[in-house]
Amino acid sequence: MEFASRSPTIPRVISKTTESFSSVINELQLERRAKLEEDEYIEAGKQHHQETRLTDVWREIHGEDDWVGMLDPMDPILRSELIRYGEMAQATYDAFDFDPFSKYCGSCRFTRREFFDSLGMAQHGYHISRYLFATSNINLPNFFKKSRWPKVWSKNANWIGYVAVSDDETSRHLGRRDITITWRGTVTRLEWIADLMDFLKPISSNKIPCPDSTVKVESGFLDLYTDKDTDCRYCKFSAREQILTEVKRLLELYKDEEISITITGHSLGSALAILSAYDIVETGLNVLNDCRAVPVSVFSFSGPRVGNVRFRERLETLGVKVLRVVNVHDIVPKSPGLFFNENTLPMQSGDLSCAHNLEAHLHLLDGYHGKGRRFVLASGRDPALVNKASDFLKDHYLVPPYWRQDENKGMVRSKDGRWMQPERRIFDEHYHPEDIHCHLKQLGLASGN
Repeated sequence: MEFASRSPTIPRVISKTTESFSSVINELQLERRAKLEEDEYIEAGKQHHQETRLTDVWREIHGEDDWVGMLDPMDPILRSELIRYGEMAQATYDAFDFDPFSKYCGSCRFTRREFFDSLGMAQHGYHISRYLFATSNINLPNFFKKSRWPKVWSKNANWIGYVAVSDDETSRHLGRRDITITWRGTVTRLEWIADLMDFLKPISSNKIPCPDSTVKVESGFLDLYTDKDTDCRYCKFSAREQILTEVKRLLELYKDEEISITITGHSLGSALAILSAYDIVETGLNVLNDCRAVPVSVFSFSGPRVGNVRFRERLETLGVKVLRVVNVHDIVPKSPGLFFNENTLPMQSGDLSCAHNLEAHLHLLDGYHGKGRRFVLASGRDPALVNKASDFLKDHYLVPPYWRQDENKGMVRSKDGRWMQPERRIFDEHYHPEDIHCHLKQLGLASGN
């Protein structure tokens, strides 16, 4: 499934000194009128939530009926859930250390136990059970960030996402225990598209089971998912092995409950989300001992094309549900297969980074009610979040651009008064669990490492 907001991307508008006072007044009146409409939509949404409980419709929200009748007009509960999972994907950007002057560049800035609290997301009601890492020894160099400091925490690994589980209270609200896998996208601009040479290869060529050799995916995504570095303590096991063993462990832990597996990601991360969803179902990992099949769904944001038509058909045959949220002005969902490099940027219309920005997507999704319908924010989500790491909002919002900044860029004063980077507790959090070999053996993935 695919739907896209017809509302334009949030344009960057610079106030002009020649702008007439009356036009400013008219614009403010329009904003006031829109605010009243927003309040009405918010109240209507609250009423809808009171009348319809998520516990009663979670399977439909998860794609049981392919979201028929839920996209136009936009179902308010579906919108709320999409925004919630989109915020979990956004958290991978907010928590990632991409500063090349940091000796921890390429890692997560927070430990697992403090992750959601540190990002102001405690209300989501999830706890992280495992961090995910990938090796940089692949043909997607623009996906990785490395420190300029020689004594780095890891020379060959980057933090790439996490596995989280809903707590007891949230599970009661959701109607099931939700296992969420969230993949990080790229932290560079759009240069990573140039790394995709539109080279497809059979998914089975990287030892992922598939009965059809004509099922092919983009080689860069596949390598990122399956490659490992046995000399690296973080990437000793591939991202695939990390995912499959953790999902198996959690399914065994919550086998007596109603369970769902929800996978999300933005940009390149959404490609990994689709690939891992396919893998979980193709291997039969989601089938419990009592023969119940745990539903697997993907909420993809601004994702590129992952594979060929046979891959899409295989996903549908396996019952993997994929809902793609895209902006019609964004070129990434059309890639690979689109020639792109930095020299073509001036030829493109609009702001490409704006069209691809996840916070902008969530803002547009909040105001999207269906094709041809007026853009009106429905949930009351703060528009200032759009400018957290960009400069897209109109000036009259009075929200400064790029306002989310680490105080003093992470520098602190030591006892002797010198400015320095604080030590970070990461190594006690990132080792692979002791039972990983046991789960690998049960999955038929055991190796001599």
